[in-house]
Amino acid sequence: MTLILGRKKGMTQFFAEDGTAIGCTVVEAGPCVVMQVRTPDCDGYHAVQWGFEDVKESRAKKPQREQAAAIKVAPKRFLREERLAGAPEVVVGDVLNAEAFETGTIVDVIGTTKGRGFAGTIKRHGFSRGPKTHGSKNYRRPGSIGCSAYPGRVFKGKRMSGHYGSKRQTTKNLEIVRVDAERGLLFIRGAVPGHRGSFVQVQTARTGVKKG
Repeated sequence: MTLILGRKKGMTQFFAEDGTAIGCTVVEAGPCVVMQVRTPDCDGYHAVQWGFEDVKESRAKKPQREQAAAIKVAPKRFLREERLAGAPEVVVGDVLNAEAFETGTIVDVIGTTKGRGFAGTIKRHGFSRGPKTHGSKNYRRPGSIGCSAYPGRVFKGKRMSGHYGSKRQTTKNLEIVRVDAERGLLFIRGAVPGHRGSFVQVQTARTGVKKG
């Protein structure tokens, strides 16, 4: 599996060779630095820890500053780990760029959805509104949420109003339609979670090619 960290730059359209317009998301991927290599002898498993985006030393914690100083790089804002089945082919200090991916690769994109604040049931869960006629006041109310006699309480997980968005989400089986290695950009077909400038994680798909 190949994993790279980056930021969502926004959405645009990409024209295929037959003239078809494809909506795609632009992701500024990398450069990512190998901050640590885990081995079964020391950690019990094979993995590579990637670091992305430099940060001031005053903004980093002491363990992060010392880790970065040991390999003579700036502390990183984001650290993510990629677990591997066998020994990795990289060493500490190596750099991963967008050119590690190829056009046509199917990937999963992990990000944080846009925060919507406190939302009602219609926006949060897709409920239907009530009638706006004949004196009805049930426009956007959720309706009954439980029984009075038994069990006399509201079941856990009941769909109600509340905080909406700002959660980790994975969009699976998206296709990379173009790789701009010079600018470090990945053009990914479709939408990915998050607002412009948000942190995302792109990795090769785990479940195979999307059907249809």
